[in-house]
This record gives sequence, C-alpha cells and structure tokens, in this order.
Amino acid sequence: MTPTLTALLCLGLNVGPRTRVQAGTLPKPTIWAEPGSVVPRGSPVNIWCQGTLGAQWYRLQKHGSSVPGDTQSPLGPGDKATFSIPAMTRQRTGMYRCSYHSPTGWSELSDPLELVMTGAYSKPSLSALPSPVVTAGGNVTLQCHSWQGLKQFVLMEDGEHKPSRTLDAQRLPSGQPQSLFPVGPVTRSRRWTFRCYGYLRKSPQVWSEPSDPLDLLVSGVYDPPALLADPSPVVASGGTVSLRCRSRFTGGTFHLLKEGGADGPQHVAAQPSAGGWQALFRMDPITTSHGGTYRCYSSPMAYPYVWSLPSGPLALEVTGEGAAHPQDYTLGNLIRLGIAAFILLVLGVLLVQAGHCLDTTQGEGRSQTQAAAPHP
Repeated sequence: MTPTLTALLCLGLNVGPRTRVQAGTLPKPTIWAEPGSVVPRGSPVNIWCQGTLGAQWYRLQKHGSSVPGDTQSPLGPGDKATFSIPAMTRQRTGMYRCSYHSPTGWSELSDPLELVMTGAYSKPSLSALPSPVVTAGGNVTLQCHSWQGLKQFVLMEDGEHKPSRTLDAQRLPSGQPQSLFPVGPVTRSRRWTFRCYGYLRKSPQVWSEPSDPLDLLVSGVYDPPALLADPSPVVASGGTVSLRCRSRFTGGTFHLLKEGGADGPQHVAAQPSAGGWQALFRMDPITTSHGGTYRCYSSPMAYPYVWSLPSGPLALEVTGEGAAHPQDYTLGNLIRLGIAAFILLVLGVLLVQAGHCLDTTQGEGRSQTQAAAPHP
C-alpha cells in the first residue's frame, strides 16, 4: 500500500467519528417527573432521564441556573437515571432538561420539563356554568375565580401530570378575578373531574392550592325517572315533605337537583319498590329557602357519573308567613329578640317605678289627711 493511500485511510478513520459527534447524532433522551411535574410544597419528586443502552453518565440542567448540572450514573445496566428532590420549594421550580454521555460524546438535550410547586396561595373556587349536569355530547363552561388578586388561572383534569390550559384572569365588576374555560363535547366514555389553580405572572411556576374537585355529570344516557312530592308539593312553613324519585329500571343512585340552587345535588341510594326502584329525599322542617323547582336523575351503580335524562320539573311551594321558623336563630332574629326583650325590660322598670310613685303619693295623701283631722 502506498504512503499516500495509507494517509488517506487514516484521515478518513480519524475524521469520521469526530464528524458524527459534532453533528449530534446521539438521539435526545426522554425526561419526566414522578409522581408528576405539579408538586405540592414540601413533597418529594423524582426526575427521570432515559437515553440509550451504553450511556455512561446522565446530567440534569435547570434553565437559567448558574450552578453546574447534577450528574448521575445509570441505574445498573439500564438506560436511565433518576434525580431526586426530597422536598419541593420555590427555588426548585423551573424548566429542566437532561442529556447523557456515551463513548462517542454527549447527546442532544431533552425536551423541557416544567416543574411547578403548589400551595403558595389559598385555593380558588371552581364551578360549572350553567350547571355541572351536562347532556351527553354537550359543552359547558368552567369558572375559576379567587379573591387573592391572582393574575392567571390553570385548569387541569384528573390524570394529567403537567400544566394544561392557562388563561389570563378577567376582573368582574366586583373586583374578583376569574377565568372561563370551555369544556366539551362531554361523553360518557370516561370520568370528567377538574381542578384549577391560580398564580402571579412574576412567578409562573408557583401556584395556589388546588380548588376542590369538580365532577361533570353526563346526562341523557338513560330514560328519565319520575319525581313526586309526598304528601303534596304545597307545604306550610315548618312542615315536612318528601320528594320521591322513581324509575322502573335497575337503580344504583338517585340524584336531586334544585334549579338555580347554590348547593350541589343530593344523592340517595336506590331502594326496590313495586315495579322498580325509588329514593326519598326528606325535607324537615320546611323553610322558605326550600321553595323552588326540582328535578331528579338516576345513575347505575357501575357508572355513577353517567346520569339519566332529567325528570319532569316539580315546583315546591312553601306557604305561610315569610318569618323565620321559631328555631331559626339567625343574627337578624336574635337582634329582633334582643330588642323585644329590652323593650319589655324597660316597660317593666317603668311600671315598677310608676307603682312606687303611686304608693308614695297615696302615703303622703293619707298623712296629710290624718294631720288635718281634729283631735278628740
């Protein structure tokens, strides 16, 4: 072999691998967090980085940090490594990427992983407009709002492990910030449970406590039950009434919902009855707040969040004076009772004083009479 050919072959062997490393041919790794990237304050979290077999080292880097990245060796002969955070803090939030080193050099950086801490502010409120009961295939709007001046809200569905939909807050006339999230079409193929969070723009990875969970209830899948009032839909204040929800199909649970009511639905397990199933929703004692229009639904035991069509409306009318029940010890009633007691006390004092004055006057009159009478 000639010296020129030998030199060319050596040049090719030396240049080839270096060119591949410079081009970044090693595939980028995958990064994820367990149990998730949205972490309560003070809770532990593990960040995983998975590359290829034969990786010698894994490195975790936080975007914008001046501190060198953490380096870990792979777990056994596997193709991944873990980076543990024992307690989540504000300082640990941010965007993370990882890479791995093999005999041919370092890989590309992974896609970013956003790590979020929750629990920095009080929980917002989450509600459904116009109602959490949604016809199958329909849409609904979820309202997330707070009194803490939070500037942005995040909506997450149970089962999601990373930030989902985010909207800027809109201020209501009352000054309360809120965001409206459209959701749908809603189907019966899965459970629809949501929570929302709020945060300030200057700290986008520092969130509030989660709101209470909100379940969307899919209706219209089964035939409607019937709703009756026992003994009558017209009830005197202080009386008793039971709303009876009945269906001829095998029942799991019946649900009673008041139209426009602030409270959520009531739930009662179905009981067998003649020709089907029923549940009783007892109201005792009746007050004026119970008046309104009610509907009931049924759901099978296997699918508690899949409801029937609604029953026909039942209007409950409460008769009698609008005054509170004798056992209604609200602040207004207590004030009125206190004023009445004070008036009675003052009247009593005045009567006693008047009686005393009368006795004194009569005594003086008798003394004057006796003094004026002639002595025998």
